[in-house]
This record gives sequence, structure tokens and C-alpha cells, in this order.
Amino acid sequence: MVSSLLMPRGRPRAADAADRAAPGSTAPTPILDWEHPRVLAAVRSIAGPAGGEPAVAALRRAHRWISAEVRPVYSVEEARPVSEVLRLGRGSCSQRMAVLEAVARAWGVPTRVRGLVVDGTFWYPRFPRLRRLVPHHVVLAWPEFHVDGAWLPVSRLFAETTAARSTGEFTNSGTETLFEALSRTGIDWDGDGSSACPASAGRCDLSAHLRLDLGRFDSRDQLFARHGQTLCTAARFLAEPVLGRRAAGV
Repeated sequence: MVSSLLMPRGRPRAADAADRAAPGSTAPTPILDWEHPRVLAAVRSIAGPAGGEPAVAALRRAHRWISAEVRPVYSVEEARPVSEVLRLGRGSCSQRMAVLEAVARAWGVPTRVRGLVVDGTFWYPRFPRLRRLVPHHVVLAWPEFHVDGAWLPVSRLFAETTAARSTGEFTNSGTETLFEALSRTGIDWDGDGSSACPASAGRCDLSAHLRLDLGRFDSRDQLFARHGQTLCTAARFLAEPVLGRRAAGV
């Protein structure tokens, strides 16, 4: 299958129990380059927690700012620095989550990621005519933030607001991506209800699409260094000029 040929070779993926205790960090990384002037300018625009504002509330504001300022596209360059994503003004769901992580680290909020291997069929609704080109498995860096002495998955960032309302199911189609969906519904990869999906929200339990939990990593840089990106280098080189400009839902 074409979708298998596009994936990295020589990178067997398996969960590593040692990664599950990743302490996280606030340090800049090649991807989360929050010390770059462009990223710091974004941090100033958002303004961090002040006057007793909870860190979670500030992270929600950052999420809204990113949603408004960074246009959603189908970029496949997972290791693109946050500063470059901001320069382009566009990014994939994963790249925009990286922007949120970089902002959090700039505020002194430690972050880490959970490595998820998701079935490629989850993305079929976005590429109905190109299903043979969708990778069998997609490596997803799912952020977590250390606030109030505990780790908060990005899926629970809006838990207090989404638990009380529902505006329809998440179908992974149209202009809404996982990044936008976080603000209106819980996203549950484990099927245990831990993400507080509203009872009437429809499809927010996405556990059926989870193929492997790779564990926790101090950064998405670590995750991709150990397990590779979703596509091999040659496939990213060929796909990025097209997909990197294609708006989500188009």
C-alpha cells in the first residue's frame, strides 16, 4: 500500500514504561523555541497570568489567540519550530499545539507530551479521494501542562466549560480540527471518561482510533527523535509544498 511506503523505515514503535514518568520542562527546545523574538512577541500579545488569574484560564486565552492568528492547514513538518509557524501564520493541528506549549513554557508552566499512535482511518473524512495516501498510523504529540501541582492534558483544558454544554460531535471533517474542537468538547483517547465529554456531545470518545500509547516525553522533540514523524523525509519533502498551504476543510 502507498500509505505504508510513505512511513519511516527502521523505527519500530513500542511503549516505553520509562517515558511515562517524564518530569516535563520549561526549557526551550529546537521546536519549542520560546526564546525566539517572534515567539516572545506572541507571548506579550497574549499576556500571561496576572492578578491571581489561574494558569488554566491564561492557557485558554492563549488557545483562543492561536486559533485566531494561526491559520489551520495540513502541514506535515512536525519538527517545524514554533517561531517559523508564527512567521508563516499557518500550521497543522499539531504545530498549533506546539505554539501553545511554547507559550506555556515562556510563562514558566512545565509541559510534556504523551505520544499517541492513531489509526490513519481517523483522517479519512478529510481526504475522501486520497485515502490510499493517508498513512496507516499517525504519530500524535498530545500536550500536558503542569498546573496546580498536577498534570493537565490539553483535552481537559476547557473541561469546566465543555462539561456544561454541547454543540455537536467532532467528526474530523470540515474546517474544525482537533485544536479548535478542544474549546467546545472533551477529547477522550482512553475511553474511560477522563476527559469529561458532555453526555450529549456525540463523538468525543476517540479511543477506538488509538493503536498505541508510546508514553510520556519531556518534549515533542524527544518523541519525534525516538519514534520519528508520521511521514518519512522524502514524503514530507514532496507533500509539504502542497499540504502545507492547503487550508483545513478544503
